[in-house]
Amino acid sequence: MNYLIVGLGNIGAEYANTRHNMGFMVLDAWAKASNTVFETSRYGSIAEISFKGNRFTLLKPSTYMNLSGKAVRYWTGQLKLPLEQLLVISDDLNIPFGTLRLRKSGSAGGHNGLTNITEMLGTQDYARMRVGIGNDFSRGGQIDFVLGELSPEEMEMMPEICSRAIEGVKAFAAMGVDKAMNIVNTKQK
Repeated sequence: MNYLIVGLGNIGAEYANTRHNMGFMVLDAWAKASNTVFETSRYGSIAEISFKGNRFTLLKPSTYMNLSGKAVRYWTGQLKLPLEQLLVISDDLNIPFGTLRLRKSGSAGGHNGLTNITEMLGTQDYARMRVGIGNDFSRGGQIDFVLGELSPEEMEMMPEICSRAIEGVKAFAAMGVDKAMNIVNTKQK
């Protein structure tokens, strides 16, 4: 079975280690662990990974966060995939840092990338995995916080967070979104 796994983020070195690039970081970690590389393609960078009979096309959109839907719509069409085989990974400031939340559908929760994907697909019925970044910012500081670089302590936690997210994607493919939610959404120790 084929899956499109989209990691949301912003292109450019200045955004590489920012909280808003959690989706990119998870896909980069998976590609590195699988000894594969991303290649520039239409509307983004693409990498292919096979695992237990499943083929994953990893997409990091090059459209910037707020226009991610253009890339998602294009690649779901190119790969001829039903939306049940799409999973979008994004950051979420409404959950604690490092916490993962998998859902099979739902609102964008104020996330501009998810909002644009929903608009471009014409539905909010697609799976998404949110990676918590916390909300440790003062009033009016949301943009600076989201686009700010991870602290050294947070960077130290990223390999384990990425590993859990990758295992969650594999569970999504192996057992379906409902059963994968039971695994991904359990509280971490």
